[in-house]
Amino acid sequence: MDEPDVVVSTVLGSCISVCLFDNEARVGGMNHFLLGEPSVSQALLPQDLQRYGLHAMEILINGMMKRGASRNRLRAHLYGGANIVAGLGRIGSQNADFARRFLETEGIILGHVDVGGKHARRVEFLPFEGKSRCKTVAHAPTSETVLKALPPTAELELF
Repeated sequence: MDEPDVVVSTVLGSCISVCLFDNEARVGGMNHFLLGEPSVSQALLPQDLQRYGLHAMEILINGMMKRGASRNRLRAHLYGGANIVAGLGRIGSQNADFARRFLETEGIILGHVDVGGKHARRVEFLPFEGKSRCKTVAHAPTSETVLKALPPTAELELF
């Protein structure tokens, strides 16, 4: 985004968000992905790609370049990757590792990093300025909490 008054925000558990920005072009953006990359043997349908950081990073970078960003000026902040649910193993850590490897491979300088731990995070990003802030969320809402809060006649779209 290249609009001065826009704030992008998300809540993360084991997911990752990468906030990218180009200070010279005053363009930035944020993604949010569930998993780093599919396994080599995994068969994917086109609609499955949106879950993966590999796809999310390319979409974000290409979108920013269409708005005037230069790949060699990109800077990143990295958030999320908590290991909240014991049954999911180290999924959060694996997501953070993927993001770091991707940024290093692409030569994107990594600034602020807040990953790992056992708590969810709320991230706010000002794309025009390339500034972000992150706060730990003691009790992130779960799908069960959301369902309990909905009136019995409400419709809920899960994606």
